Amino acid sequence: MNVDRRRFLHLAGMAAALPALSRTALAESYPTRPVRVIVPYAPGGVTDVFARLVAQKLSERLGRQFYVDNVVGASGNIGTAQAAKAAADGYTLLFPFSSYVVNPTLFAKLPYDPRADFDPVMLAVTSTSVLCVNPSLPAKSIKELVDLIRANPGRYNFASAGTGTQSHLAAEQFRLSLGLDLVHVPFKGGGPAVASVVAGHTPLLFVAPAPAVPQIKEGNLRALAVTSKERSRILPQVPTMTEAGFPHIEGDSWVGVLAPAGTRKDIIALLNREIAAIMAEPDVEERLATLGYEVLASTPEEFARRIGIEIETWGKVVRAANIQPE
Repeated sequence: MNVDRRRFLHLAGMAAALPALSRTALAESYPTRPVRVIVPYAPGGVTDVFARLVAQKLSERLGRQFYVDNVVGASGNIGTAQAAKAAADGYTLLFPFSSYVVNPTLFAKLPYDPRADFDPVMLAVTSTSVLCVNPSLPAKSIKELVDLIRANPGRYNFASAGTGTQSHLAAEQFRLSLGLDLVHVPFKGGGPAVASVVAGHTPLLFVAPAPAVPQIKEGNLRALAVTSKERSRILPQVPTMTEAGFPHIEGDSWVGVLAPAGTRKDIIALLNREIAAIMAEPDVEERLATLGYEVLASTPEEFARRIGIEIETWGKVVRAANIQPE
């Protein structure tokens, strides 16, 4: 091979490598300015607390500010729509709650497409729902509760954190799958729903662990089962629905991370890696446990599959129960 030929091949190889080198340099330089983290729910909720924890850690690790912007309204749809319209450059992220997979059926029309308008980054954490009853209720197991409700049709109702919430859907799945005569009483949040059951105004509810655990420990609530596949670390003594003999009643709430569709894959990979590392830190893991969250830290592909499956799963429950948005 002559010198000119070798020189040509060398230069051609350098040219081919430039795009890859450029992409690497871009990934290493991201972020170069503040990153907006949209939380489509009110400040102070568990999604907001989680987002602020992760945003602070990302700011420390990546050297640029990640700041939380609460864009509230329409069960998360307003903030989600804003995120969907943002530039796909990595400088806007969305931290959705599991209502993200319920809203496509709950609302007749959405201002975004939950499958097409976002690229998944990670399904970060999951939280079970726990079925609790007032201690005055004679039922001490799920079977006893089902027998009690069936023996007294129309007598019992259930509280939830609000129409269309995960706690409401878990209760509807329970009611529908077993053919139970139960009336829904929605509240504005898990705290008020728990307070109603503690006071004996409503006899039972499904709820996230965080507002229920203190009342369970004080003996003001009796926990009968959790809806997750495995026992909750925060309630290890409480059986799963499967262990209680009702394997078809199962479901978690969760918080994920999404980016506008078209965001570069290297940025998504960077964010996935950094958030996973953050959640592996002992102080973060301990804080998440107090919120009732289990760390999942999925791949983007796993999150995409779960979104598709859960839109169909909870869509069936919403339609069967004829749930309407408030």
